[in-house]
Amino acid sequence: MNSMKSKNPAPARGTLRRRVASGVTIAALSVSAVLGAGALDAAHAEDPAAITGIVLSVGGSENQRVVSWYASANTAQSVQVAPTSALVNGEFPTTATTYSATVAANTVSGGYNGHATLSGLQEHTAYSYRVGAEGAWSPTYSFKTQDFEGDFDFLFFGDPQIGASGNVANDTAGWAATLDVATAAHPDVELFVSGGDQVETAGTESQWNAFLSPDKLRQYPWVPTIGNHDVGSKAYEQHFWTPNTDRSAALYTNPSTASGGDYWFIYKDVLFIDINSNAYNNGADAAHVNYITSVVNAHGAEAKYTVLVYHHAIYSPASHAQDADAKIRRQDFPTAFSNLGVDLVLQGHDHAYSRSYLLKNGEKANADEAAGANEVFQGPGGVVYVTGNSASGSKYYGITAPGSYADPAHPSQRWYNSVENQENRRSYVKVSVGRDALTVEDIRSEASANGAVGSTIDKVVIKPNHGDGQEVAVDVPQAGPGEFGWKIDGRNKLVDLGEAEEQTGFFLADGAINPLTVTDTRPSASPWAISGQISDFADGTKSFAAKYLGWQPHVLAEGVGATAGAPIESGYTAGNGLADSRTLSSATTGHPLGSADLGADLTLKLPTSVPKGSYRATLTITAVS
Repeated sequence: MNSMKSKNPAPARGTLRRRVASGVTIAALSVSAVLGAGALDAAHAEDPAAITGIVLSVGGSENQRVVSWYASANTAQSVQVAPTSALVNGEFPTTATTYSATVAANTVSGGYNGHATLSGLQEHTAYSYRVGAEGAWSPTYSFKTQDFEGDFDFLFFGDPQIGASGNVANDTAGWAATLDVATAAHPDVELFVSGGDQVETAGTESQWNAFLSPDKLRQYPWVPTIGNHDVGSKAYEQHFWTPNTDRSAALYTNPSTASGGDYWFIYKDVLFIDINSNAYNNGADAAHVNYITSVVNAHGAEAKYTVLVYHHAIYSPASHAQDADAKIRRQDFPTAFSNLGVDLVLQGHDHAYSRSYLLKNGEKANADEAAGANEVFQGPGGVVYVTGNSASGSKYYGITAPGSYADPAHPSQRWYNSVENQENRRSYVKVSVGRDALTVEDIRSEASANGAVGSTIDKVVIKPNHGDGQEVAVDVPQAGPGEFGWKIDGRNKLVDLGEAEEQTGFFLADGAINPLTVTDTRPSASPWAISGQISDFADGTKSFAAKYLGWQPHVLAEGVGATAGAPIESGYTAGNGLADSRTLSSATTGHPLGSADLGADLTLKLPTSVPKGSYRATLTITAVS
């Protein structure tokens, strides 16, 4: 239910013959909204925990986000959230929503880790949040939701691997610079997707602190991917909570000491599936394929595109392409991915950029596809594989000779890659998800001899396959909410009841409210009601009770199913008059759309004992729909 209230006294006055006069004022409309979830107070902790390492991550759907962090103590902790517009001087309103956290002991580096899932978020809304408990809140951070349907962009970052250069500060600066450049160029991107290897050494917390230091990781949701440098401890799992995660033993290299697992989520028109490619021996690749198959079978029809993400690139341009484990995955994965209708695979590990041809079952799908083509058309089973270069500049691998993988038409590069690039400069990949295409663009976040910051290294539009028939598409917008509201007719002049006339034992005054126009264009034709309630009348320190005012509602111009409310007598003899909220007009479900004009005659009857004065009150009009 939406409520709209108006109250604001006007400056005009009436006069009193002998003892009393009164004024009734109706003024401008104001609207307020409350975040629709019950607020839960975090338990007060005697020794509040220090909160560090806050990161915003993806949830299971567009209206969810996950906040994860480290804490110094196992106290009651939570995340407090409110629309940014509701904060006043940085203070959270009493209507803020509080999400209780799950807190667990760390198995590496001591302390505790916490996370909470923020759900029920609204689209097109800026939110502010903080972590902790009363008296020990973290700084306030913010994020913004976009439309929950339709096109969107996300960014893919290859191997930040903070610490790989031996200089954590330099690596961190490069990482922060890439995030700053990317978000400045694309402020409305909706996800950050990881290629894995967030840090150089899995259990070294100083590297994790450096990786998490940019505030952009608290403003845009991170989609974590586990790399071979992240897998050696539980720190990765402690820092990132992921949705819909399968933690079966086969999806780990060592379930007791290492991080791992596979997970999935749907965001708008994309089914994302992220797997732990560190596990590949002893049936692990088969377990990954089984997991991907089960997810696609259960949820593939809910999305237009399927995007796989994992760390160990199987079609890449540098030395890791020759690794024994890469050769195993090249045997185990491609046919399954083609059969499952995967559209795009995002990979890391080889620290150089590459974009494959459309590959089907591990072979070039179209022999005529030209190297570097800027538009490709998927046939059934066609998959594009992209390997990201370093997003931080901590480590680069040179493109190696293709050897036995040489493309006869292009002997200097591999048969499976359409584009290979290494400029030893930072870059990131932007993926634009459109209604009938995925656009992949590798972009410089550091200038090179070949281009300035923000310039394009490679760009391709991937057109999906629509089978043998002719698919017909149409965008159906959300049904227009229409509008429901009211306005005061004319200049909203003072409702002046003039001089009250003395009758036998009482004073009497009358008048009429300024007419109201109520309009309802909502397709739902939901019920509505307009009500009014008067405050006590006052003149300085003198006053008399609101109950003495009554009214007779009228529908002045019919429409929208408006029915006049019941007459309310002055409470001079009995009752509360308009001191209680009373219905001016209402309509039932299914009423016609349009507008109506409403009015009401006012009657004021009060005792002659009321002191002389020039009194006024405020009539508050409330619309409920």
